[in-house]
Amino acid sequence: MLPARTLGTAVAAVLAAALAVPALTTPARADDRPTAVVSLGDSAISGEGAGDYEAGTGGEGGNWCHRSPHALIHQTRLADKAVNLACSGANAANVSLADTTHHTEGSQARRLIQVATENRVTAVVLQVGANDDPDFTDTIIDCVLKWFNPFGSDCSAALRDQWPGRLSAMAPRVEAAVADVKSAMRQAGYADTDYRFVLTSYSSPLTEKMDPTTHGFDGCPLRLADAKWARTEAVPQLAETLRGVATRAGVSFLDFGRATEGREACSGTRDSEWQNRLMVDPQALATGGLDAIGVHMAQQSFHPNARGHAQLGRCVAEFVTSDADAAACVIGGDGNLHSVA
Repeated sequence: MLPARTLGTAVAAVLAAALAVPALTTPARADDRPTAVVSLGDSAISGEGAGDYEAGTGGEGGNWCHRSPHALIHQTRLADKAVNLACSGANAANVSLADTTHHTEGSQARRLIQVATENRVTAVVLQVGANDDPDFTDTIIDCVLKWFNPFGSDCSAALRDQWPGRLSAMAPRVEAAVADVKSAMRQAGYADTDYRFVLTSYSSPLTEKMDPTTHGFDGCPLRLADAKWARTEAVPQLAETLRGVATRAGVSFLDFGRATEGREACSGTRDSEWQNRLMVDPQALATGGLDAIGVHMAQQSFHPNARGHAQLGRCVAEFVTSDADAAACVIGGDGNLHSVA
């Protein structure tokens, strides 16, 4: 029989040897879900103005989301599939996790949870804020009405003082929406570093560089002074406010402010422009019935068209695949839109 001390030493040696053997591990299960990129937000990203709207979003049953297969998210080609959750007219609350309904649809962030569960989401692109305190639609309508009254003041005369306050009020709403999108992704099992989150600004649909005599009758009934204010002051200030939101929220920022520069509505020919002029769509009556009468018949006006969305999608793809945290979409020497950090 071995002495107790010797026996203890032997047992210790056996235990040490056992501990030295690498533990058997179960290999990580491959994630075989299809990859996806997802867009959330309002008309500027839903594809409003690009046409060929998805069935059920062209006014049927009160759904005027106008999601287009030509929308920029479908032009990125960054994943196996592109999922467009954006809806025309949406505001930050409609994106958030709040119990909200817009054009018959619920929270975009809540629907994102299901999309991110069924797919491996690699990028989320959000464009929202214009329908909050800036109130782009009513603002443009007011400016159009000013054009019809040659004896009144420019709409920008009052807006120039109001605009900073509107942007300040908008910022926390967008920040809350960004936080909810992040929360939705976490609920779907993602860490913040598992995907690229991009917040974008907006492109200017108009320019003061229009024919000074015919532009109103050509489909851009706004005063040149108001168009200049929108392009050179309102849109850049909106972009800087959204850049601040992105910085505070820790997400990437892509500035669309100059994305359609020289290709705005009424800046050239209809075939060369990337933004729609004023459009009245009688087809809206066929899908939306009497509900279409009014703003819905003209809601495609002053939005990027299919050519514009193709270029915006190109720029988003360049940005997402880059290492930059912030960049701007600018037309390059080749006539195409590029992401420039």
